[in-house]
Amino acid sequence: MSTLLPEEGSSVLMTGGPDEVMRPVNRYRLGPLYVTLPLANIALYLLWLGVGSFLLPIQVAQITGTNDTGALSTASTTGAILATVGNPIFGQLSDRTRSRFGRRAPWILLCAGMGALALIGQAHANSIAMLGLSWGVVQFIMNGYQAALTACMPDRVPQSKYGTFSALVGLGVPLGTIVAALVIGGVPGSKFGLDGVIGGFGGRFAGEKGYYLIAACVVVAALIFTVVSPDASARDLPRQKFDLRAFLSNFWVNPKEHPDFIWAFLSRLGVMLGYFVVLTYNMYLLADYIKIPPQDLLPTVGFLMIVNAVCTIAAVILIGPLVDRVGRMKPFVLASGIGAALALTIPMISPTEGGMVAYNVAGGVAFGVYMAVDMALITKVLPATADAGKDMGLINIANAGPQILAPTVAGWIVSAAGYEALFPVAAAVSLAGAVLVLRVRGVR
Repeated sequence: MSTLLPEEGSSVLMTGGPDEVMRPVNRYRLGPLYVTLPLANIALYLLWLGVGSFLLPIQVAQITGTNDTGALSTASTTGAILATVGNPIFGQLSDRTRSRFGRRAPWILLCAGMGALALIGQAHANSIAMLGLSWGVVQFIMNGYQAALTACMPDRVPQSKYGTFSALVGLGVPLGTIVAALVIGGVPGSKFGLDGVIGGFGGRFAGEKGYYLIAACVVVAALIFTVVSPDASARDLPRQKFDLRAFLSNFWVNPKEHPDFIWAFLSRLGVMLGYFVVLTYNMYLLADYIKIPPQDLLPTVGFLMIVNAVCTIAAVILIGPLVDRVGRMKPFVLASGIGAALALTIPMISPTEGGMVAYNVAGGVAFGVYMAVDMALITKVLPATADAGKDMGLINIANAGPQILAPTVAGWIVSAAGYEALFPVAAAVSLAGAVLVLRVRGVR
């Protein structure tokens, strides 16, 4: 295969392998993508973090009448397998799509609309079983949105811009966190010398209306992305006859032929799981381990999430362009893992609100360093650009999977050894994930 990607302003995709599915020959305008790609990711992570860190634990507490970690774990686990396989399934479906609107755009729009409807259904769940089932459906559908969206980077972005666009994509997590924290949780005004709570809106969005708001944001972001930065027509691409056996076998990536892909997958899995094990249990951890009073809980969660997100953004903005200049990625991943492990020791030494602030500052910086290089590294180890949607979908399991499974893993840890055990386990997992990047040979 030969691929020509101009360095500035646009990208032209040309392929010539007789045995491969060809990619669209089209000139993309990179300019709009600088805005629309991070915006679409912000909406996605507003969903993952707004529901996972706020609405889901609140709904569990409303259903059970207590901070039931077992019920939260059950609600999070139900449908997790279904959700995780959604990424590669929808990714491969987008690879095979032939439409005048391109391969990715139809799935971004379809999954955004269906995901919004599923979120509205989840808002009315009145049992742990129904909550778990509806959350599993939301996760499955929105992993389709994520698979098609992330495939846009290898489709359209020249390699010389991988660091910059990796940083832009990485902004989705902290900015989604800030929006969720301000709108759903609010921030104590006293932290800034003010009275009352900044945001929060009196708890108006800490329930059904929160689901409605997130659903609307996802649909609007999908529309903006597909209209402002349209995909290339795929009608002239060769069409493949559907074969179920071939479709299923295509999910297998041979580790002997593509070891870098496998090591990058495992590295991302460890780093993300270590981060989200603590983040998704923030509310219960602050209530039962740090002993934050109930009336201060939501604003405190919101404040700490914003502290973490602001530090992440600062690191992403600094490191992303630096990666393009130095042309090296693995040292940044290793540094992020060491930083995350050190940050996680702070709440162990100082189980106070101040200790949690310090942890979120240090942990936010470490996570930002990682997010600045994550997508760039992943894009460089894809086995085949013709299957970018499927391959990005597979490797996105290492991103979406930890967010889905973190409450379950955290629940097991808390049940076995208490909240204080979360931090050393998360530190060990994050560090192990970062160290595994050293096994990726094709990236410096």
